[in-house]
Amino acid sequence: MITAGAIAGFNITGKASPDKDGIIGHGEFTYKVNKGWGNLDPAKTPVFNCHEMVEDSKGRLVMVTDEVRNNIIIYDRSGKLIDSWGTRYPGGHGLTLSPEGGEDFLFITDCGYYFGRDNNWHAQAGSVFKTTINGDLLFAVGHPYTIGIYKKEENFQPTEVAVAPNGDFYVADGYGSDYIIQYNHQGEYIRHFGGHHNTNPDHNLDNAHGVTVDLRNPASPKLICTSRNENAFKFFTLDGKYLETVKLPGAYVCRPVIQGENIYAGVCWSNFRDTGKMNDGRSGFVTILDKTNKVVSNPGGTKPEYKNGILQPLFMEGNIFYHGHDVCVDEDKNIYVCQWNADKTYPVKLERV
Repeated sequence: MITAGAIAGFNITGKASPDKDGIIGHGEFTYKVNKGWGNLDPAKTPVFNCHEMVEDSKGRLVMVTDEVRNNIIIYDRSGKLIDSWGTRYPGGHGLTLSPEGGEDFLFITDCGYYFGRDNNWHAQAGSVFKTTINGDLLFAVGHPYTIGIYKKEENFQPTEVAVAPNGDFYVADGYGSDYIIQYNHQGEYIRHFGGHHNTNPDHNLDNAHGVTVDLRNPASPKLICTSRNENAFKFFTLDGKYLETVKLPGAYVCRPVIQGENIYAGVCWSNFRDTGKMNDGRSGFVTILDKTNKVVSNPGGTKPEYKNGILQPLFMEGNIFYHGHDVCVDEDKNIYVCQWNADKTYPVKLERV
């Protein structure tokens, strides 16, 4: 989502470049591309944009789309359709699993952008909805001006939610005012941070597209926030104090997804290596970071290279992905890639080699 340049014409350069065995990725993180894994009958179960996916406690893969005939699509691990539901989220964008007391719940984020029947994009204030795994609504969080933390004219177009172990949840206003807003488990406001106007610019966020709670070190939990237009992840404490920035030059990265000691993310846009520019083209790849937050593999992108400890610019390689918007990683470390603006295609599976 959503810039005039990105919606304009596509200029695809290069050619797909897996190795001779059809393998992509680098080092210990290599994959075989399976573009037919999740294909469904578009007449019965259509998609517009495949935005995000999570795996529930039963091993089912749950995906949010902005197609209101079936906002939620549920697959089994083989790519077979189990169920679909949801007709009220025209800007369906973010999906977060919240296990509580042996049950699975969902946070569904509607960013407020939607593609209308007039074939044009529209914008309205977004909302966050907490539901059961079957879609029963528990509560909704709307525009924060109603509780006095935004001015009425400030945009609220949220993109993502992360849930802390104590039940607090964090809303990333990634298409709006770029704040991270913290609520308790009942949806009561605690604080907000980020935005554009901090004295120290490191504390600012620019397109706060994703957010996740990082528990890789349980003694020191952190919040990872995407600052997509800065090609970076920014780390904060759970009460909003800035810690550090991990720069990913050239990668317009989406939400961070943690599996084991690694961070995985879809890259929605990237520059072309031959021009050094985006060229309004279909681009993107998947990026994988290790426990030290160093990039170790870019399936569909160039091999990561560090010089004097500084990551060199990342580029797409070939045209394997069109706007990688999110990833889901299963217990076998296969990756399921949801794509935005990709001709209504279903998720791509990367089978770990």
